[in-house]
Amino acid sequence: MPRALIITGEGFEDIELLYPYYRLLEAGFEVVIAAPSRGRVRGKHGYEVEADQALDEVDPASFDVLVLPGGRGPERARVHPRAGEVVAHFIDSEKPVAAICHGPQLLITARRVSGRRLTSYWGIRDDLVVAGAEWVDEPVVVDGNLVTARYPPDIPFWMREFFRLLERRGLLKPYPEG
Repeated sequence: MPRALIITGEGFEDIELLYPYYRLLEAGFEVVIAAPSRGRVRGKHGYEVEADQALDEVDPASFDVLVLPGGRGPERARVHPRAGEVVAHFIDSEKPVAAICHGPQLLITARRVSGRRLTSYWGIRDDLVVAGAEWVDEPVVVDGNLVTARYPPDIPFWMREFFRLLERRGLLKPYPEG
């Protein structure tokens, strides 16, 4: 069974975490949520998820894909000493990474945006450009193993391209009949 890791923190954008979480479960992935510490994590609109692992416990080599939802979660997760190291593993290993909204802040922390073409929420555009990224204002941008989007209205385009990448990588099985 393929494994997906979602990294978040308090104040995550609820739909940007829950939409890929349920889509990946539906597609047969084991999905693990990691945050600075184990336990309940509250989204900015009141939904709560359980962080199955603290970032200290994450073995990134045991996961096939990474999802970085936005909101305030990335800002709160990126200050953890292991956050950048975990994210860097996925980029360096060419594993599929989906980041939306403020999620690319974790890519900056990992020092893995230089020379990459991507998008994000407009409010962190300058941060990405200063870190060396080519920022574009498009609903979804695919650059190798990295799929990025700007904000919640872009989610259908973001997940469509991410799932196409997963399909090309052989990580998706056809849906069972019935």
